[in-house]
Amino acid sequence: MSEPFQPENLSASLRPMAAAAPLSAAEQAYRQFYGFAATPATHSRLGMRAIGGYQIALQAWWPQEPRATLVLVHGYYDHSGLYRHVIEWALGMGFAVLACDLPGHGLSSGARASIGDFAEYQTVLQGVLAEAAELQLPQPWHLCGQSTGGAILIDYLLNGAPGAEIGETILLAPLVRPRAWGWSQFSYRIMKRFVREIPRRFSANSNDADFIDFIQHRDPLQPRSLPTAWVGALSQWVPRIEAAPRSARSPLIIQGEADMTVAWQHNLEVLQDKFAAPQILRLSGARHHLVNEAPALRQRYLEFLSQRLS
Repeated sequence: MSEPFQPENLSASLRPMAAAAPLSAAEQAYRQFYGFAATPATHSRLGMRAIGGYQIALQAWWPQEPRATLVLVHGYYDHSGLYRHVIEWALGMGFAVLACDLPGHGLSSGARASIGDFAEYQTVLQGVLAEAAELQLPQPWHLCGQSTGGAILIDYLLNGAPGAEIGETILLAPLVRPRAWGWSQFSYRIMKRFVREIPRRFSANSNDADFIDFIQHRDPLQPRSLPTAWVGALSQWVPRIEAAPRSARSPLIIQGEADMTVAWQHNLEVLQDKFAAPQILRLSGARHHLVNEAPALRQRYLEFLSQRLS
């Protein structure tokens, strides 16, 4: 990878998506740093959109003749720059891709890794879908979310009103409850009186050692703390989702069986109850960050998805 770029300067210089082509030198440096130089897209943009009081960073890629669109929502602590493998797969499938950085993540504005209410994520998702319409991205719009991104999509399917333009929904290691949720809630009730954030503890959430080294030591966009406000917002969201009415939709769910981040057995039970016949692929040995798992594990679930989206 190239020399680190200056994320603050890039965030401040982002233009609206309608005026975001061609890429500026700073935007090209960002793409180079995160390994997008060889991404097989005919056209691409990097820009921003004002949504819900935030400046949300957006990226789009188009193959020569796109036949559908993948709307990509990243996980907690992540950002779009880490999602090259899925983006390249989608382009190879003939999809256009639209990805956003959530509030407080990546190049978007907002307190780092924090949120006041998970309802804000729904506002952002609606803004991203509005951008897809303005860019005239081809339908159907398939949705893909990793972890917290998956939680956002679950909320949308259960409590929103997905239109006919929405195609398949892909949930990668989706969050309903995190692991050790009871202890986390107890700790939150104590800590919220005294602290606003605690230092982040990095975990080996992938079998790809290079990825783990990169996010721990070389990625300038990685948040370094866990705000108690985010945990509080999650504690309000979990019971609302678990009490939500059933949906007739059938998402595609990929879950690693060595996932130590979410309570995946519980989560799969909830999702099987909430959705009509979801198709589930369980991967032995796969950890939480499926988007950046070891190549052999990525290949297994991408083949599963290719068969269902071809």
